[in-house]
Amino acid sequence: MELKQTFPLTIKRLGINGEGVGYFKRQVVFVPGALPGEEVVAEVTKVHPKFTEARVKKIRKRSEHRVTPVCPVYEECGGCQLQHLHYSQQLKEKRDIIIQALERHTKLPIAELKINDTIGMENPWGYRNKSQFQVAERKGKILAGLYGLNSHKLINIEQCAVQHPATTKANEVVKKILQDLNIPIYNERSGKGLVRTIVARTGIQSEELQIVLITTKKELPKKELIVEEIKKVLPEVTSIVQNINGQKTSIIFGDETETLEGNDFIQETLGDLQFELSARTFFQLNPEQTVKLYDEVKQAAGLTGKEKIVDAYCGVGTIGLWLAGNAGEIRGMDVIRESIEDARKNADRHGIQHARYEVGKAEKWLPKWEKEGWRPDVIVVDPPRTGCDEEFLKTVLKIKPKTFVYVSCNPSTLAKDIAKLSKDYEVESIQPVDMFPHTAHVECVSQMVLKEAAGPR
Repeated sequence: MELKQTFPLTIKRLGINGEGVGYFKRQVVFVPGALPGEEVVAEVTKVHPKFTEARVKKIRKRSEHRVTPVCPVYEECGGCQLQHLHYSQQLKEKRDIIIQALERHTKLPIAELKINDTIGMENPWGYRNKSQFQVAERKGKILAGLYGLNSHKLINIEQCAVQHPATTKANEVVKKILQDLNIPIYNERSGKGLVRTIVARTGIQSEELQIVLITTKKELPKKELIVEEIKKVLPEVTSIVQNINGQKTSIIFGDETETLEGNDFIQETLGDLQFELSARTFFQLNPEQTVKLYDEVKQAAGLTGKEKIVDAYCGVGTIGLWLAGNAGEIRGMDVIRESIEDARKNADRHGIQHARYEVGKAEKWLPKWEKEGWRPDVIVVDPPRTGCDEEFLKTVLKIKPKTFVYVSCNPSTLAKDIAKLSKDYEVESIQPVDMFPHTAHVECVSQMVLKEAAGPR
């Protein structure tokens, strides 16, 4: 195939990034914006040895599920990939993305697996509790938003359909204050200027609001005035923080953080649990769906009140604490020391005395505990997008807990890890949960049971 070549294409399915997938002369073609069942005229934009990328030149036959995106900058921004697909159909396609990954990476009998319908949201808009908008100056006007799809052009976002309205309002207010006070804005090309990012996070239950200004230097001119203006226009703000990141990098946060006004953190609630979220704390972006996700984890763990549970990759302890009331003992580990300190604090705050948290990898702690005569009945894992560490999976296969619950945000790495575990574990059920409506992301909870412990299928 050649650049700019055009050809007719029938779209068979959605790919893992939300693009339409079709086949032309037996070669796979990825077409962003095209939907399953559509017949399009595609134009080649990039040629790779094993696949081709193309764009939609014309839609000859439209999908009955195609809708008009609500966002005015949807096609430029790239933050969402599926606003042009009706929400009920998004849920079906996300389940299909998981099935495709299992077909590609495992030898499991897919038709016999229990893969449930995706759990969606009643109102799939305005759910994101945090925004991180880069700041730039163009023709004397301050813009804040995201870099466009595959480009380094900043898309100014004044209204975002998936952001919580409190964060949208906060961004607009802070942008205007910076403009009115003539605060120098960072220029990525020249490396000059001061303010580079505005981060706004709201407690959806607590309604508290935190604003973080990420700057290249500690010296922030008119600091008191900025704080005063923010408080005046946004009385709901309970925390104003400055983070300093002078590196030429795409990483958002630097290592130095200073609270300018109010608390270091905001409060947020999940069910009966309260959490303190400081500027750099990781917390799920969609609390409403997080409760549904964690309830699925609880169900998959099959708890009776006696089980010993390991919460691997535990972060600040959210999943383990969610299960604690139905468990005999929780032990968690994470390589990030601050997360473990927060997990211990969270357990203390909730009076959970049967939880223990350690810094380090599960592959270090599990064999150590086994030598001491402690073996888990259930291991729960919620790894990053790259999936589980090879050594961790080997350790699980040695320790052999009766139940292994895998929370995944990436169907491909989940399927690869299931393939490694399927020698000893039976996949009992997979439950997709839509944590990020209108994007191609899909989260799921897989319940895996040790083969000798699994009953007849």
